[in-house]
Amino acid sequence: MKLNFRQPSLDGRIEVPGDKSISHRSIMFGALANGKTVIRHFLKGEDCLSTIDCFRKLGVEIEETDEEIIVHGTGWDGLKEPSAILDTGNSGTTTRLMLGILAGLPFHSVMIGDESIARRPMDRVTVPLTSMGADIAGRDNGRFTPLSIRGSKLKTIEYRLPVASAQVKSAIIFAALQAEGESVIIEPEATRDHTEKMIEQFGGIVRREEDRIIIKGGQSFKGTDVYVPGDISSAAFFMVAAAIAPGSEIVLENTGLNETRTGIVDVFKQMGADMTIEQTSFKGEEIGTITVRTSKLKGTEISGALIPRLIDEIPVIALLATQAEGDTIIRDAEELKVKETNRIDTVVDELKKLGADIEATDDGMIIRGKSKLHGGSVSSHGDHRIGMVMAIAALIADGEVELENPEAIAVSYPEFFEHVNQLIK
Repeated sequence: MKLNFRQPSLDGRIEVPGDKSISHRSIMFGALANGKTVIRHFLKGEDCLSTIDCFRKLGVEIEETDEEIIVHGTGWDGLKEPSAILDTGNSGTTTRLMLGILAGLPFHSVMIGDESIARRPMDRVTVPLTSMGADIAGRDNGRFTPLSIRGSKLKTIEYRLPVASAQVKSAIIFAALQAEGESVIIEPEATRDHTEKMIEQFGGIVRREEDRIIIKGGQSFKGTDVYVPGDISSAAFFMVAAAIAPGSEIVLENTGLNETRTGIVDVFKQMGADMTIEQTSFKGEEIGTITVRTSKLKGTEISGALIPRLIDEIPVIALLATQAEGDTIIRDAEELKVKETNRIDTVVDELKKLGADIEATDDGMIIRGKSKLHGGSVSSHGDHRIGMVMAIAALIADGEVELENPEAIAVSYPEFFEHVNQLIK
């Protein structure tokens, strides 16, 4: 795809697609609940559609209309052994969280994903699940897909997460909900808490005591109505676009502002971005309207407890930093190495092709601003977030940017290019 935006200004209002994390979990809890769940503003990206497909194969009736998704929940006991392999596509969330669900169900199932999933480590989930009594086999002793899961009677666990990962935490929570007694998960740093909030939204109970999450097994859930706020991970690309494109002002409506996800907001404040936020809440999730204008930015340091709150936004923050005065240093972000791509190396390599002064480190990157970006040939490497970073970079590049494999963006943002064109003055 050839991108030659001729350095436009951006202006207008958009509502980004529904939050990917919440969309996944709304299908999962809707299926595990008894009765009907109606989901509005669901993200119909490829990843979330993979979750729907998996639950249909488990015997759950799921209707799709233009406005909503209707899940006719079966409860835990109503799920059926799939006659076909469960294909999670490109979705790490689907793969890891499904492991926690399937581990305690009384049947056999097999999961596969695409080539990217086949390279992503699953032992961070399979190891704690196996200690709970799960019977999981796969390549390299269950480290990689395909994975075979023979549902077992699970026991409780007290587990300290070796890395701050919402996916690992959530997989263990789903398993713990099927065990007898209370399980405890200890987080090194707070991670996104959509699973815990959704337990409560569907009528369950979960407790947090400082860094400890306590889950009682044997809970049942009741179907409910779910509104999925706009995904701040998707909004981040347009926040950055407005901050770095000259003469711009854009408004992002109904965007999720869960405090475990708003690290990008903190970084904008640290870097001096011109941004205002109007905030409200709906069914336990914070939602707001974000306005961003062209900004004079300064470099900053991003590390420690901030990293889990913006892990998916780091690629586009790297682009933002190329347009700031001074150095930006990102540390403690080793988790980026096991995403759809090694996002540290991939971001650095691709932004360098457009003239960025950026280098990789063992746990992050150093970006030296301010850089004038030029045209060039870049690739998404099949990673939706890398694809969007390069497309936003093209807005300020002097010359044409050719983006290879732009279709990867549809994984999380099918309307991305439509919204870009809508905002260009």
